[in-house]
Amino acid sequence: MIRVLVAEDQSAVRSGLVLILRSAPDVEVVGEAADGEQAVALARELRPDLVLMDVQMPRLDGVSATRQVVAEGLADVLVLTTFDLDEYVFGALRAGAAGFLLKNAEARELVEAVRTVARGEGIVAPAVTRRLIAEFATGPVREAKAAPAALDTLTRREREVLSCLGQGLSNAGIADRLDLAEGTVKTHVSRLLGKLGLRSRVQAAVLAQELGI
Repeated sequence: MIRVLVAEDQSAVRSGLVLILRSAPDVEVVGEAADGEQAVALARELRPDLVLMDVQMPRLDGVSATRQVVAEGLADVLVLTTFDLDEYVFGALRAGAAGFLLKNAEARELVEAVRTVARGEGIVAPAVTRRLIAEFATGPVREAKAAPAALDTLTRREREVLSCLGQGLSNAGIADRLDLAEGTVKTHVSRLLGKLGLRSRVQAAVLAQELGI
């Protein structure tokens, strides 16, 4: 079972999200938060696999809450966003969110996004991807260019995995492309993130695309 904490300040929207998630046989909603502070507190208490995080919430916004949850290693975070709130997407990416989903996503897309992130993979709503790469990527790229030695520390295989991340491949897809076991792919992803000083595979994917790796 994938244990999910839902953080959304609008009760009607939160109830709808919970209803959708509970309809999936492999998803268990373990808690509900009405603001960012409560989301962090419940993540510490319940240790869910994933937090479904709205970005606009009282007391503590979703970006700040995401930063705390990720920094403490409490759970992966899947952020809910809208077309007109790009600045929150960029902030959440910097904070280490594992995925971004539009609020108007269909029920099946929401459930599949939860499953994808729970598998340790990143996900970005297609409609967000182009602007995300165009507007945000200068941050990681600037850091990488300022410290080129970080890229030089990657092994040949790690660079191949980074390239696959930039192409949007899942762990299974990378394993198939490079003829590796999925467990080995996860290890390579973890190591390259550490070497590059990145918090998520989404950040790595953006970096790979911007650098043409």
